[in-house]
Amino acid sequence: MKKRIFTLLFTLAFLGAFHQLKSQTDVLHYRFELNLFDEHDSIQGLATIRLLPKTDMSSVALDLKNINKGKGMMVLSVADTAGRSLNFEHKLDKINIFQSVRKGDTTTFHIRYKGIPADGLIISKNKYGKRTFFGDNWPNRAHHWLPCHDHPSDKASVEFVITAPDHYKVISNGILWEESQLSGKRKLSHWKEDVPLPTKVMVIGVAEFAVQFSGFVKNCIPVSSWVFPENKAEGFYDYAQAVEVLEWFIRYIGPYAYKKLANVQSKTIFGGMENASCIFYHENSVNGRRAEEDLLAHEIAHQWFGNMVTEKSFAHLWLSEGFATYFTHLYLEQKYGADTLKKRMREDRNTVLAFGKRNTRPVVDSTPQLMSLLNANSYQKGSWILHMLRRELGDTVFRKSIRDFYAKYAGRNAETADLQNIFEFHSGKKLDSFFRQWLFTPENPVILISWRYEVSKKRVSVTVEQKQNTLFTFPLDMALKTKNHKEKMHCLQITKRNETFYIPVSEAVVSLLPDFNVSLLAEISVVQQN
Repeated sequence: MKKRIFTLLFTLAFLGAFHQLKSQTDVLHYRFELNLFDEHDSIQGLATIRLLPKTDMSSVALDLKNINKGKGMMVLSVADTAGRSLNFEHKLDKINIFQSVRKGDTTTFHIRYKGIPADGLIISKNKYGKRTFFGDNWPNRAHHWLPCHDHPSDKASVEFVITAPDHYKVISNGILWEESQLSGKRKLSHWKEDVPLPTKVMVIGVAEFAVQFSGFVKNCIPVSSWVFPENKAEGFYDYAQAVEVLEWFIRYIGPYAYKKLANVQSKTIFGGMENASCIFYHENSVNGRRAEEDLLAHEIAHQWFGNMVTEKSFAHLWLSEGFATYFTHLYLEQKYGADTLKKRMREDRNTVLAFGKRNTRPVVDSTPQLMSLLNANSYQKGSWILHMLRRELGDTVFRKSIRDFYAKYAGRNAETADLQNIFEFHSGKKLDSFFRQWLFTPENPVILISWRYEVSKKRVSVTVEQKQNTLFTFPLDMALKTKNHKEKMHCLQITKRNETFYIPVSEAVVSLLPDFNVSLLAEISVVQQN
């Protein structure tokens, strides 16, 4: 998700204030019936919400944005399954429904509402001047246009029943259940997703689309491209790469959970948004040069990590963004070679180190400013943590752990400790120190390496000094280059703030190359002593 983000996002500070705690209810299913119009931006909605109370309550609270400066939602009525009107209060972006519910008794509410979305549903024009409607819910912007529990910990199945002018096509999560022509040049489109989703990836896209079937994956998963008609040739060509990407992730991680994959040119405010089974890409992602292969891979990786395995709270966002970033690197490594991975990891390391110098927060970050989590900690540092686990534990243990993590938590929520437990089980190692220092410490190692070749003793003296405040432990590989242009590989286990190692060599060493295999996230300086 959001592989590229716009600076504008960081000005949306109000979003951070909407940082929610876990609900006392578990939403089981949403059905959203929405009327969209060309003449105005107001939407009319009927939300049917089936939920399970976790405790006895005298009222039930849901999230829905109030009207402010002419934009927001107005609740018209709330009713139970028998059609009886229920008392409610809508204020402070909450609908409080005054209905007693008992723990474990499934309850259904019908909420009629209308309004102009201030956010969440982006109603605008695309670059060709055509009117479009695109859901854009991350992180907790669904409540701007949908009554819901707007938190990643509460997953539910969903269906969208969209009535709109018939010149539009509608894409959404799941499969197309019904499409019917109505009177007055209007059309009904009903999409249904049975796999429970967090609200952040429940969306609709409504536009004048050109649509092309790109192929089947595993003989049963249809992959399609939805692009603006004006650039359909380029869009169909660019997005067709998704077939190859999807096939590889299924082989590496495990089964794909959804019944289709639609790749959609859109008006998302992000570079890409990983909506479940219907990914939205920024409208300039189409260029006819297949220049966005890494973006496609990033968003498709999210179908496993972020969508099916979802972080319990946004504090653990790296389980979504760090995974998508690293699995993009893995996909490109297998396609273009190991040097591609090393190049991308070096670039990411530079980004992380620069970010760390001006930021004092850890990767697992409980800040209420959710948009601020779209940073190098969540993306590139999260990716580097996976890379270091892979380098330290080996490819076999790494892949077994990833596959097991997905198999165990698919359809559920996970946090960092859950991943640690999986890696400890498959490696047979305690990883408390690794996870603590890399994920919960707001620093990165700063290392000074001093070395000299001792001719009489035929050895290299290497002193490694850590300059940062917190002591880290890590393996440090290095290559010793001799005057005959041979490279000798060594790995040092760094456990102290200042350590000296002696490495026997048979011929003179002319240079020392630290982190030769690009395996360590650290700022490294090298000084050769006389």
